[in-house]
Formats: sequence, C-alpha cells, structure tokens
Amino acid sequence: MPQPFLLLDFDGVVCDTERAALLAWQDLYDRLGVPFDAGVRAGMLGNSAGAHLALADLAARLGRPVADDEWAWQRERRAARCGAAPARPGVERLLRTARTTAIVSSSPAAWVEGHLRRLGLRRHFAFLVTGDDTDHHKPRPDLYLLALARAGVGADDALAVEDSPKGVAAAHAAGLRCVAVPWEPSGAPGLADADAVLPSLGDLDLRRYQRDEV
Repeated sequence: MPQPFLLLDFDGVVCDTERAALLAWQDLYDRLGVPFDAGVRAGMLGNSAGAHLALADLAARLGRPVADDEWAWQRERRAARCGAAPARPGVERLLRTARTTAIVSSSPAAWVEGHLRRLGLRRHFAFLVTGDDTDHHKPRPDLYLLALARAGVGADDALAVEDSPKGVAAAHAAGLRCVAVPWEPSGAPGLADADAVLPSLGDLDLRRYQRDEV
C-alpha cells in the first residue's frame, strides 16, 4: 500500500519564512507609524504579489508612495529575518518517513533552493516546481498540475500540504486532497476548506492518505 506522493508548499510549510517575511513588513509599518491591518496581512499569506499589496496599502495610508529607501530597508529586514528562519516543526521527521516528496511553491526557484540548501533539506525532494515555471500562481492550479505531470502520478495518488487558503484552493482546483498546517493559530479559520487542519507536520500520518484507504 504505497504512500501518496507528497507535494509540499515551501514558505510557511517547510520553512518559517512566511512568518519572518510578515514580521519584516510589521517592522516597516511600525517604523512609518502605520497599523498593519489584519485584512492586508491575511491577504498577503500565500500570495506571490503580497509585497505589492502591502506597498499599495502603505501608500494609501501615508498619502504618498513608499520611498525607495524605506522599501530598501524593508527588503534588508526581510533578508535578515528570512535568512535565520528555521524549518517548521516536524518537517525533518516527515521527510524521513515520506516515500517521495516535491516542493510546489509560488516563490522563485533561487529563493526555495537557497533556503533548502541552508537548512540541509534539498536532498529530500525529487524536484521543485516554483513560480518561475508558470505565470499563473496559486490559487490557480497550474503549479500543482505541473507537479503531477513531472511526478507521473494522478491527483488520487498525491497529497498536498499548505498553510494558506490560496494554497488550499490551488490544490483542490488540481483535484488534490490537501492538508493544512497553519504556522499561526489565527490562520486556521481561513483553512476550513482543507481536508484536514493539523497543528504540526509531526501530526501528519501518511498512512491515512494511502489510495486504498481513501
């Protein structure tokens, strides 16, 4: 009874870069004396255009565009915070027990590759599908459809793991089952459409998702 082919989102699932990136935006909002609205924050989760959303929100609140030096300062904060971001709890145990895994992320390949190698995790993944592979990112299903084609398996033989509503929507649009593992408790309500919501990757039992048990 083979395990499903495991398709993991990267930011917020494998590495805690989603939290780190949002903290860097919180740093800029604080520096500019502007509240970081919960709705904007939620809209940025799993969104490859999240930076544009934040910049537009700040411009509207400030009554002016974000200055180049302010934007550069935020990027420096993001690089520093993300450069120290750890693997999510349970990742290494899951990767040791999974039969075959791949990354499916809207982020650029260089970003994902760099962090996987920094964390010593690259060897666990058969391949990466990233935002460089298509112009259509999550919640569109294109990244997951590419991953299924590369894996040579059908949607029934794979399982997606996500941390955002956009990611769950993309997986379901590709016909996949999807488990959500939010990195903050407040993310759980928006993940109600997931097939299961788990507190940690360490709680994911792949035996439950073998094809003949579904």
